[in-house]
Formats: sequence, structure tokens, C-alpha cells
Amino acid sequence: MKILFLSQDYNKKFISFLKTKGIVIWLNQKIDSNIIIDFDWVVSYGYKHILSEETIKHSKNKIINLHISMLPYNRGADPNYWSFKENTPKGVSIHFIDKGIDTGPILIQKQCSFDKSHTLASSYYLLKETIENLFFDNFDNIIEGKIEPKPQKGIGSVHYKKDLTEPIDYKLNINKI
Repeated sequence: MKILFLSQDYNKKFISFLKTKGIVIWLNQKIDSNIIIDFDWVVSYGYKHILSEETIKHSKNKIINLHISMLPYNRGADPNYWSFKENTPKGVSIHFIDKGIDTGPILIQKQCSFDKSHTLASSYYLLKETIENLFFDNFDNIIEGKIEPKPQKGIGSVHYKKDLTEPIDYKLNINKI
């Protein structure tokens, strides 16, 4: 199996896991439909580029995205920050990519809770660990189509980089956001 892993960071643990499943190529730049047709599966995790509808259509299988929010809340950029800023549910979602921003059908979600000692940074790393383990534990069932995708329910919210008017202080305690 050939897997295209789209991510801003070279996540050694994640890539090592995917390599146990097949041949893996990691890319952090913007891609087009010509690249995607060579892969059996595409996994997006922390990838900052929006895939065009044409690129999505050229994929052999649906594209999997890992998002650190409880979709439909906090689609788009900086979901962890916005979950505290707007007091929305906190957690992680694994979903298929469609033409919208984090609007595709959900495969698996897990809610997370944080105590008063957490900072934005510590909550972010807990969400990353949670979604990675959720993905590793369910990868075979996802690929084999054993998990029924469910449409997102509710309006939720979406945020863009431009929505932040000042830089985020990741050392900030979550209670002070």
C-alpha cells in the first residue's frame, strides 16, 4: 500500500507507524491532483494547505484528516485555542476530507477534558497524543471500511488564521483565555 502523509512536521512516530502499513511519502508543500493519483491512501495531519475539489476527486480512496477539535466545532485554524476562547467541546476528530474546511463525515471522535493546571501548550500536546493513538488503534478498521462515517451534526464554528488579532501565548493557563 502506498500512503501519502501530508503534514507540516516530520512526525517520526507517525511516519514509523505508517511505514509498518506500506510505503510512505511525506510532503509538507501544497499538492495537486497529479501527485495524489499515485497513492492508495492519503492521510492529512496538521497540514496547512486546503486541498482543491479536483485533487480530492483524483484520490483513489477518501482522504483521511486528523483534526484536534470536536467537529463541527472549531474547524480550520487553531482549534485548541478557540475551544477555550469560545468554551466549546474539546477533543479530537478523525474524518474524511470533502470540499469544505473540516466538514467531511466523521469516522471517530474522542472528547477530552483538562484540569486547571493545563496551559495551551500542554492541552495541545495532550490532544496530539490522543488523536495519534486513536488513529493508530483504528487504522486497520478505517482502511478496511469497518467504521461507518457519520455526517457532522450542527452548525459548529470555523476559524481562519486572520481571526487571531494577536499572537497566541502558549504558556497561558487555559483558565485565562
